[in-house]
Amino acid sequence: MSGKRCCKPTVKRALVCVILLAMPARSAPPPHAPRQAQSPRLSDNARVRAALDWLTPNISWVNDQQARITEIPAPPFQEAQRAAAVKELLAEAGLAAQIDKTGNVIGELRGVNEKEIVVVSAHLDTVFPPDTDVKVHRDGSRMTAPGISDNGSGVAALLALARAAQSARVKPLRTVLFVGDVGEEGEGNLRGMRAIVDNYRGKLKAVVVLDGSGTDHVTTKALASRRLEALITGPGGHSWSDFGMPNPINALVRGSVRFINTRVPATPRTTFNIGQIEGGTSVNSVPHEARLKVDIRSESEDELARLESALRECIAAGVRDEMESARDRSKGKLEWKVELLGSRPGGELAADSPLLAALRAADEFIGNQSRIERSSTDANVPLSLGIEAISIGAGGNGGGAHSLQEWYDATGREAGLKRALLTVLGVSGVAEEKPR
Repeated sequence: MSGKRCCKPTVKRALVCVILLAMPARSAPPPHAPRQAQSPRLSDNARVRAALDWLTPNISWVNDQQARITEIPAPPFQEAQRAAAVKELLAEAGLAAQIDKTGNVIGELRGVNEKEIVVVSAHLDTVFPPDTDVKVHRDGSRMTAPGISDNGSGVAALLALARAAQSARVKPLRTVLFVGDVGEEGEGNLRGMRAIVDNYRGKLKAVVVLDGSGTDHVTTKALASRRLEALITGPGGHSWSDFGMPNPINALVRGSVRFINTRVPATPRTTFNIGQIEGGTSVNSVPHEARLKVDIRSESEDELARLESALRECIAAGVRDEMESARDRSKGKLEWKVELLGSRPGGELAADSPLLAALRAADEFIGNQSRIERSSTDANVPLSLGIEAISIGAGGNGGGAHSLQEWYDATGREAGLKRALLTVLGVSGVAEEKPR
């Protein structure tokens, strides 16, 4: 009967009938067909659960270690005392701990496969000079001190993860290195992470960076940046008798004014900052030198190059303008140069990376949602070389980074610690428990 109905309709209906008749019939699944096997969740592992359970009752210990570490000054290139304290704490946790020739602290949790390595790191250094008062003031769960969040919280989390994993006798498939690295801030130029990547590059599979607080973000995109220093020199002299001679500070100011009027695009996002200006010996002396340091950042390498060229052109113009306006050029002229102090490479984590999948699984476990961000962190180095890497906050909340009023609130930090631990173990893998 259905055949007769398909013989007389319009062409359109006839085509539909032909297609339907040609389609293979769907067979119903057997009533007792087995479901596809699913891999067990990481949190189902008894030792992983024990490591997670260690965190909450030991939050006071974690907070105390954060305060202790923060009160040890660690300016760039002067992290040795803090590194020694972290090494001692990693050794107390039962890890084989050492300090490498760059100054990084490394604690090893040996895995089943020693030829593959996962690094979890937190930078030791701060932006503050050695004479900064870093005494921690505590008010309940809130702590205030320079460096308490960036990166006191990251270092404390590193110690907590190491102790939790070791106390629960977690056996990772890949070896996990707990690293307190040097040289992340300022002119450190990521020297600690560069050394780690250079030393372990053949084995390195993933890097998880603990930097600051929070659980609301994950940095998977490395923001490229350059740090530059402009130096102008001249003969120098007395403010009265040598008035009118070319003045390096005048030239620096002239060039700086030009540079800060440089236009930068909103997209790709591009920024610059004059962070330091130095020069002169006294108020009544014409200085013999003046210098400034500039930080430039951009989502585009082309924009970085354009800004660096603009700085050079502006400094050259400042020197030229100062020389042209000088009353007395017989006592000498100005010289200038712009040097690269450091360069942070860019890079980006693939959306389908196992490391990001491990982070998302950890987020799901703690009931968290996090947004992807672009930033400049230790993760820049591995990302630029195609090594999987992310940077995440270590839990709790913080603010006032790089200021004397920096603060950290430990409320809810255990969620961040669990997130970090599950991410690390998710990408390292954990050996299955042997049946008893």
